[in-house]
Amino acid sequence: MGGSTIDRCWFQRSAEMEGGRSARVSLCVKRLVYLNDKGEEVKGVCSNYLCDLKPGNDVAITGPVGKEMLMPKDPNATVIMLGTGTGIAPFRGFLWRMFFEKHDDYKFNGLAWLFLGVPTSSSLLYREEFEKMKEKAPDNFRLDFAVSREQSNAKGEKMYIQTRMAEYADELWELLKKPNTFTYMCGLRGMEKGIDDIMTSLAAKDGIDWAEYKKELKKDERWNVETY
Repeated sequence: MGGSTIDRCWFQRSAEMEGGRSARVSLCVKRLVYLNDKGEEVKGVCSNYLCDLKPGNDVAITGPVGKEMLMPKDPNATVIMLGTGTGIAPFRGFLWRMFFEKHDDYKFNGLAWLFLGVPTSSSLLYREEFEKMKEKAPDNFRLDFAVSREQSNAKGEKMYIQTRMAEYADELWELLKKPNTFTYMCGLRGMEKGIDDIMTSLAAKDGIDWAEYKKELKKDERWNVETY
């Protein structure tokens, strides 16, 4: 890389005790390869570097960086997770802690609601894990997928994450107003506007300015966003 240092932030997808070990870090990486305007193949620097690593290779890491994707400590909280693509990574860690791990000082009794948006069903990462969680705790875990190239709503519109959320708009808004509800958004930045549009119309029904209300939620660490 010409001797220069390239820093990239990645979300840890591993749970604290995944594989029975707490000293393990796992990542969810999509190898980036595309054709530019000239028809030339271009490879993403860091994703291909990671995907081409061999067992036993040494890798320099640092962190953690930021605190947007930290779970609420309240075991009775409502946790709404909005993810697209590899943005599912931190939520997998959340959900493992809630439903698969056993801790002496933590047992999740609240509601976890995951909305995951992807282009095709083959891109639904960890689907089997999440469905097992739903079977294990049907009263504590809700799971909704939005597959844009394969699904549509009643109006014939492509099923993006905000489109799926719109089906539960009033319920989500009522949850959001509760003091123990925490919302996390991770993935492509493009979903932010669609979600803000939904929230703006819902807030307006109660005479609330969504932009100002969102500032309050962020201040209280109840609206957390990491997009790219």
